[in-house]
Amino acid sequence: MDLIPTLADTIKELTLSFDDIPSERKKLLEQLAHFIKEKVALNKTVYLVFICTHNSRRSHMAQIWAQAAAAYYTIDNVECYSGGTEATAFYPAAVKAMNMLGFSIMQEKEEKNPTYQIRFSAEQAPFSVWSKRFDDPANPASGFCAVMTCTDADENCPFIPGAEKRLALPYQDPKTSDNTATQAKIYEERARQIGREMLYTFSLVEVYI
Repeated sequence: MDLIPTLADTIKELTLSFDDIPSERKKLLEQLAHFIKEKVALNKTVYLVFICTHNSRRSHMAQIWAQAAAAYYTIDNVECYSGGTEATAFYPAAVKAMNMLGFSIMQEKEEKNPTYQIRFSAEQAPFSVWSKRFDDPANPASGFCAVMTCTDADENCPFIPGAEKRLALPYQDPKTSDNTATQAKIYEERARQIGREMLYTFSLVEVYI
């Protein structure tokens, strides 16, 4: 698959920096890789649902990166979703950061909670993202791994109905930089961190199979 050139450069950079991931984080990511590997070995579809409070920043970044990482490592039958404990909107600074890293992100229309069409390759059919609750009908109802990307959602949702596995993988909220001089920098840093960790996860699955 021919990636969008800017994204291909980003991915190359991130895959060369796996050593920057702390060992404790790698242990968590290896748990996620193990879940994916088991499904792949059984020729079953892998369902991942990334969850944070507002489904506006980290969970969307993780969903998009995980889908791209699966394609990059040619891991078939992976479907990535996201949700929150409430619905808000995919935050513009997060959209911009992902676009800067190379993803094609097209907003369908102007509305309070817009839907975006995401591409990482001209060959790939776009997939839709928008803010929603984790139990929205658009998300899988069972057999998925619930990946908690923020401590608030992790603490307030100790039980996710239908989840086969639940994994706490919190990221620092870039929201703390909103409307400051460092906003763009912080959002890009978080987008890169999430991308690095999703790519690392799927690189392990590639090794396993």
